[in-house]
Amino acid sequence: MKPYQSLIWILSMIGFSSSSNVIREEETYSGLILEKSQILPSAFGVKAVLFNPEGTKLYALNLEGGSIYEFSQSEKTISKKIIFQQTKAQGLDYRTHRTISSFAEKPVEGCFSHKILWVSFHNAGGIMPISTDFLPLSNTDKNLSYTKAVVIDLINQRKDTISLPLIKTGKTPKVIAKTADQNNLLVSNWSSNTISLLKLNDTLAPYGKKIASFNMPSTPRGIAIDDKNNRSYITIMGGNKIIVINNKTWKVERSFIVPANPRHILAGNDSRLFVSFNASAKIACIDARTGEILFIAKTGLQPRTIVLSENQKFLFVTCYGGNSVDIFKITSRAFTRIYTLSCTGKPVGIAIYENEDKLEAWVGNYIAGNLKVFTFKKVY
Repeated sequence: MKPYQSLIWILSMIGFSSSSNVIREEETYSGLILEKSQILPSAFGVKAVLFNPEGTKLYALNLEGGSIYEFSQSEKTISKKIIFQQTKAQGLDYRTHRTISSFAEKPVEGCFSHKILWVSFHNAGGIMPISTDFLPLSNTDKNLSYTKAVVIDLINQRKDTISLPLIKTGKTPKVIAKTADQNNLLVSNWSSNTISLLKLNDTLAPYGKKIASFNMPSTPRGIAIDDKNNRSYITIMGGNKIIVINNKTWKVERSFIVPANPRHILAGNDSRLFVSFNASAKIACIDARTGEILFIAKTGLQPRTIVLSENQKFLFVTCYGGNSVDIFKITSRAFTRIYTLSCTGKPVGIAIYENEDKLEAWVGNYIAGNLKVFTFKKVY
């Protein structure tokens, strides 16, 4: 037992709460020391990575590869591959803004609820619920379209084919976010300029139904849900706004003006928002109540996904154009960069695993088609 843990136990025995500010500060780590990095092969076009709620499995969503790979956190190996049957569809060329010939089943972003992995599909116009046991759904809905996928279990050396339903949301769906009670999902639809609201259930497939849609002023992407204050925040990447939705009424409440091209957004403690700005290569901390920028910092070129450590003292940023990962220590008034780590291959997605002694940052490299895992020792 660490000294601070013994102190907490003693104080709790005599009636003091371990939630006091002094104890909270002493029990969390204040530094990170990089110990090693390793590269794990995935598939071309790794767009997003996310851990299951238990932190035992990581899922790499391979947009160009038309697949999802399941990795063991402890073994750092692929345990399953989910390969989608591809059907022809119209895609989007982001440089020319013109439609191109492509495939529908290109996984973009993901989110977990009720042990279901929700995945948005770039050119399919919707999201799919995937049970992480990868068994066929218990029932089918004739009103939905279905896609076949081959599940390759590398541990048990078996191959199965499953059918997965598509719940229509809007054109070019991107980010998916859930409320803490797991009652609702929000989906940003890039080309439709809309946000979709879904009602969830945990018993009956397909486990969700679209119940509303919000019109956005331009291209939406990032979604941050603040459950404590019952608000959702949407970044308008095609403009310079953050849209605020009231989660009690499910109505657009107001908007904030911010620098152009906001991409990813996170809701932190103390009514603070953290945002990456792709074009200007910056990150910002914003007051969620007023929209005021509290502090800002430069990053590598084209910052994409951002993620907070569990104690919210560190912010990790993938820099697509910079081929790097920037790590900042956060105080009440500033970002302080503590690492810029080489990550060749155009990093996009990032997810964090933590235990008491270490932190792992798993980074998906889009062009290289691999994951780079950075392991840090925690300093108390």
